[in-house]
Amino acid sequence: MEAPPPSVPEHYTEHTRLMFDLMTAALQTDSTRIITFLMAIEQSNRAYREIGIPDSHHGLTHHGGDLEKIEKCIQINRYQMEQFAYFLGKLKSTPDGDGTLFDHVMVTYGSGLSRDHDHDDLPTLIAGGGNGLFHLGRHIKYPVETPLANLHVAMMDKMGIPAETFADSTGQLGYLSDL
Repeated sequence: MEAPPPSVPEHYTEHTRLMFDLMTAALQTDSTRIITFLMAIEQSNRAYREIGIPDSHHGLTHHGGDLEKIEKCIQINRYQMEQFAYFLGKLKSTPDGDGTLFDHVMVTYGSGLSRDHDHDDLPTLIAGGGNGLFHLGRHIKYPVETPLANLHVAMMDKMGIPAETFADSTGQLGYLSDL
């Protein structure tokens, strides 16, 4: 008896785009209003052969200043962002009521680890119009020690979900309505 094919496409682009297509369809049909998708695990030893990098991603992040390893990390990050850009493009091209799905959703993209393998100063991107609740196009740097969960509390508030705290939050992030 032959083994069944794997359920997850082996090629990273094929896998992420399949997931983004499913997420777009789920939002478009109002099958869900909240989606979480883990594009990659920070400590994964996954290689990115699709873009010519046979080395372990996690191993590369322990680059010790080696410029070749740093460049490979940059290439991987760029590749992952290209997949995310595909998702944003799908949202922008999908009609929804008086606009597009992009106009009506809030999307966060980020990493669980920073440059130094800790949980501080995490780069986080917010995209989507949030049904008019957010005005995008700014870069805001919050004080050190600001929990990422403060963003989640602020987003819940904007969605009409009363929450004073979530996880390790200390309140809401300010300035979101000005984004």
